[in-house]
Amino acid sequence: MGRQELSLNISAGVASVTVAVTLVVLKLWALGATSSLSVAASLADSALDLMMSLGGLTAILYAARPADEDHAFGHSSVEDLAALAQSVFILISGAVIGVSAVRRLLADAPPALAAEGRGIAIMAVSIVLTFALVLWQRRVARRTRNRVVAADSLHYMSDLVPAVGAILALWASSRFGIGQVDSVVALGAAVLLVIGALRIGKGAWDALMDRRADPALIEAIGALARAWPGVRGYHDLKTRMAGHRVFVNIHIELDGDQSLREAHAIGAGLRRKIIETYAHCDVIVHKDVADES
Repeated sequence: MGRQELSLNISAGVASVTVAVTLVVLKLWALGATSSLSVAASLADSALDLMMSLGGLTAILYAARPADEDHAFGHSSVEDLAALAQSVFILISGAVIGVSAVRRLLADAPPALAAEGRGIAIMAVSIVLTFALVLWQRRVARRTRNRVVAADSLHYMSDLVPAVGAILALWASSRFGIGQVDSVVALGAAVLLVIGALRIGKGAWDALMDRRADPALIEAIGALARAWPGVRGYHDLKTRMAGHRVFVNIHIELDGDQSLREAHAIGAGLRRKIIETYAHCDVIVHKDVADES
C-alpha cells in the first residue's frame, strides 16, 4: 500500500471516529431531553459506530504493518477479532432496546416524550454529518479499494434509517401525541441491530475459522489462471480470509522442459495479474510439471 493510499485511509478513519464521537454526545443530550426510545436506539447505533470506527482505524494502522517473524501472514486478523466483539455488543444493545420497547408498548401509561423539537433538530444534524462522512468514505474507498473503509461507509449508510425513524417518532409525538410510535420505531431498530450483529458476527467467525473466500472470487481467479499464457492447467486452488485480506494458494501446471527462469516468469506474471485485479488478495503460486499423458 502506497503512502498516499494509507494517508487517505487514515483520514477516512479519523473522520469516522470524529463524527461518531460528535453523534454520541449529541444523542446523549437528546435522549436526556426527550426520553425517546427511538433516540436511544439511534444512540446505541452511534455508540456501536464509535466502537467500529475505532476498531477500523486501529485495524487500518495495525494491518498496514508488514509481516514479521511472529506474523508471517500479516496482522489483518485483528479486524475479525474486533468485529466479533462488536457483534456481541450489538446483540446486547438490540436486546435491551427491544425489551424496553415492548414494555412501553404494554404499559398502561407509557412515559410521555418531551422536548421533541430539540430532539428532531439533533437527529437532523446527525443525518447531515453522517451523509457527509459517507460521501468522503466512498471517495476514499474508490481510490484505495480498502474494504475496511468501504464496510464502514456501508454501515453508516444503514444508520440513516433509525435516525429518520427517530425524527418521525418525535414528530408524531409532538404533532398528534402518539407516543407509541416511538416504541414501534425503537423495536424495529432493535431488530435491525440484531440482524446486523448476526451478519457481522458470522463474517468474523467465518474468517477466524479459515472459511474459503466468495466462490465468485475463486472462480474468477481460476479463470485468470486458465487463460494465462504458458499455464496448461491448475489445481489445489485454496483460499482463506483474514480481515479484509484474502490469502490465495494455487498450483499451476507448466511444461516440464522449459527453463526454471521461464517457469518463474509465468508464475510471477500470473501472481501480479491476480493482485492487480484483486488488490485485497495475497497470492502464492506453486509450479508443477504438467501431466504429459
